Amino acid sequence: MTQMDLPGWELVWLHLAATFREMSREADRLAGLRREVSALARASLEGMDLSAHATVAAVRKLFRAAGCDPTRYRPSSEALLRRVLKGEDLPAIHPLVDLNNCLSVELAVPCCVAAEGAFTTPATLRAGRPGETFESLRGPFNLEGKPLLADAAGPFSTPITDSRRVKVGEGTERVWMIAYLPQGTVAPAAVHAKLAELLAEAPVAAVV
Repeated sequence: MTQMDLPGWELVWLHLAATFREMSREADRLAGLRREVSALARASLEGMDLSAHATVAAVRKLFRAAGCDPTRYRPSSEALLRRVLKGEDLPAIHPLVDLNNCLSVELAVPCCVAAEGAFTTPATLRAGRPGETFESLRGPFNLEGKPLLADAAGPFSTPITDSRRVKVGEGTERVWMIAYLPQGTVAPAAVHAKLAELLAEAPVAAVV
């Protein structure tokens, strides 16, 4: 699914179908999962400088190789970990986004979730070009030097933030979840195993 123009990365693509119909039935389990993942991260990282964490350091290194300062534009996983370490729990956004964020925190790697049909394959993992931008979930976002995924229509995802084009909405039933792994640091099998664990606790989706 991916043409790799940036060395050192390994991407895991996970095709998911939402299984919730009445969110009230799953809300408590999902809230419990967010709290549990947050608490486990705080306990395991207590007293640690995140820059010394092997996976965080490996992701930062890949950002710099692409031309991006990870202390200015933080990987999404690191931004979530910093939030958790401040004592906050992961926020409730959307069941599939919440699942994505839990996976990201558990593995300390950037993960994104994109609505099925919002992009085409194959996608290319490359560095952003001069003058390249997209409308992100946070507003206009300068892509120059950032690692990103692009299809025939242009960039749609980064391990920092995603474009509005692939945003998961209330009616989204199928998505692609993408884990950005630093090669040799986190194994693809670990992503599949951890996702299975999370779904066992909060069954909001099924792998298809």
